[in-house]
Amino acid sequence: MSNARATHLTRRGILAAGGALGLGAALAACGDDDAKSGGSDATTAAKSGPWSFKDDRGKTVKLDETPKNIVAFTGVAAALYDYGIGVKGVFGPTKTKDGKPDVQAGDMDISKVTILGNVWDQFNVEKYAALAPDVLISTMFDGAGTLWYVPEASKDKIAQLAPSVGISVYDRQLTEPLQRMWALAESLGANMKAAKVTDAKKRFEEAAARLRKAAKAKPEIKVMAASAADTLFYVSGTNLSIDLEYFKALGVNFVEPPEKAKAKGGGWYESLSWENVDKYPADIIMMDDRTSAIQPADITKPTWKKLPAVKAGQVISRSPEPILSYDKCTPLLTSLAEALEKAKKVS
Repeated sequence: MSNARATHLTRRGILAAGGALGLGAALAACGDDDAKSGGSDATTAAKSGPWSFKDDRGKTVKLDETPKNIVAFTGVAAALYDYGIGVKGVFGPTKTKDGKPDVQAGDMDISKVTILGNVWDQFNVEKYAALAPDVLISTMFDGAGTLWYVPEASKDKIAQLAPSVGISVYDRQLTEPLQRMWALAESLGANMKAAKVTDAKKRFEEAAARLRKAAKAKPEIKVMAASAADTLFYVSGTNLSIDLEYFKALGVNFVEPPEKAKAKGGGWYESLSWENVDKYPADIIMMDDRTSAIQPADITKPTWKKLPAVKAGQVISRSPEPILSYDKCTPLLTSLAEALEKAKKVS
């Protein structure tokens, strides 16, 4: 196996379970000269003058003007887009092999961003410099302040070109990074009183109440969060992952691999061979929706097809790296709530 392939599997495995281990590796995607690649006029408010923002590393970035040339991890850019903030560049999974927007790109028009790198551990520093970035924004999947998808090999060069902001998505519930992204968007000039924004937050709160009710009504239904690769099946633990920690807090009954079993996965997940995918009984299976994972419709393993949840049609998608806007997170809650409401005990 080549090193490149091994790296890809490691990355997929780490994220498969719903998060990322403390890696400092990355890739990037892009931005072009169209600064309007962000959101609609309905949520964008003009803002100028001095700008500062304290990120989740405890670092405060201060600039003479509100950033205009923003470069961000794809998922962050997608969230900012929903709040009406455009970016000039993105990095992370942005375009699929057939040229369509990656699931992590959300509603962004990817034709209006320059892809600096679309796979793990790629980041075109020269193109990044040409964008004259004011700030770089990414998420963080560890407690060490590692910026997600910023390559270890070039992170120092990248850091010299613009200050960075990190939003933590590590070991906390979904609502916290949602609030942090809201605060960031507001600082960048988003109109957080716009109906589009406030309505989305209200829908999220309603969906959370629905999920709580559904979980309470069917405590016997066991849910497993998983991801599929060529040779391995990853079962995620609820600890560390922002979505699963939140769903669990709402009462969802999850399959929970023991800590010892998750050790090789950095505490995120347990790796199983396809022969052992039936190790944990489950009534609903949530499968990783990212392009780095094999999707349920493409899984041909006989052991998969024999799982009770699969035979019962109780398989739904999961976004281990949620786009941190209320608009994009609401369907995640709704989907799980619907699955619980309809689920039959099959395990």
